[in-house]
Amino acid sequence: MREFWVASGHHLTRRADHGGLQVTPELIMAYLARPELLPPDDACDAERALHAALMADPLRQVLPAEITAIVDEDARENWGFMLTFRDRIAGAPSLEAAYLSFAQKGAAGVPPLFLTQLCQLVLRNALDGCEDPYVLRAAEVFYRPQKATLHEGTLLLADAEVVEIQQRGASQSHLTPLAALLDPVPEFGDLDVMDDENAWTYWSRSDANTMIMNLGGNAKARAGLCTAIELWVAHLLGVRVKVEPQASIEDRDWRWFAGLDSEGTKIGNALWNGAALGPTMTERVVALLRLTFEDERMVDPALRGKPVYLIGATDADQIWRMKPQNLLAGLPLAAGRAS
Repeated sequence: MREFWVASGHHLTRRADHGGLQVTPELIMAYLARPELLPPDDACDAERALHAALMADPLRQVLPAEITAIVDEDARENWGFMLTFRDRIAGAPSLEAAYLSFAQKGAAGVPPLFLTQLCQLVLRNALDGCEDPYVLRAAEVFYRPQKATLHEGTLLLADAEVVEIQQRGASQSHLTPLAALLDPVPEFGDLDVMDDENAWTYWSRSDANTMIMNLGGNAKARAGLCTAIELWVAHLLGVRVKVEPQASIEDRDWRWFAGLDSEGTKIGNALWNGAALGPTMTERVVALLRLTFEDERMVDPALRGKPVYLIGATDADQIWRMKPQNLLAGLPLAAGRAS
């Protein structure tokens, strides 16, 4: 079995008999080593003592007095966030159960960065054993914002952070007009568009996020996104679904949708209310998918036999920020099935 997403930290967890991942001291130590939690040079003695004590025993109980003793207000807040997060994931039966709780019951007091990292960790477990690089590249959209662009009429997605770094480097190197002309996708620098000839290279660069996803022109890329969603829902909800790309919503009696992000939710709400979409809003749609349930008994009785439409869209800056938690909290499951 080939390795991928080493940076997720899945090797620092323990897989329980039920298949879910469980917290280990090593995983918490990895969080404690993050720059946000390393005491700076001017940190007070109380903060240094707390950090040292947790590095020695990452799951130890922390008394409120240990937090209030920290002089810097921002540091106190950061430690409060970290310990709230630690206690919730450590107290859950699995990291999957913790993420599901955040998605369905709220994640107040937990930094979005931690939720994103937890998403990748859980998704890595859901995809364990996957041998299809198209699925793995598509799954990156769950936890990495994507920059969308139309190139020769085809929708391409590239890692937004990597694109920003590429563009910054290009501006500093004063890219010549000829070099820009020869670049296959000028907006994305020298990144490779994944195809059948180079897909095998994904295994050695899965943590680099340097492959462009040809969502508009490659059926394998679209199928990869659908498969990633199917595996995510099955792993976390125990519900088997089938997801397929759609060119449009032809069903005049459509009953349910789930936004894959905040922009997709806005578009879905507008359509639900019968509003006409302007060209600007329509052009932002990057994913329109049709989800059906393998076992209709899992569905709310009032919606059995009806598909769920999934809508994903970019923001005004053409960035797609998928919210995979919406797939866990937004499906019309029968009572008692969403856990």
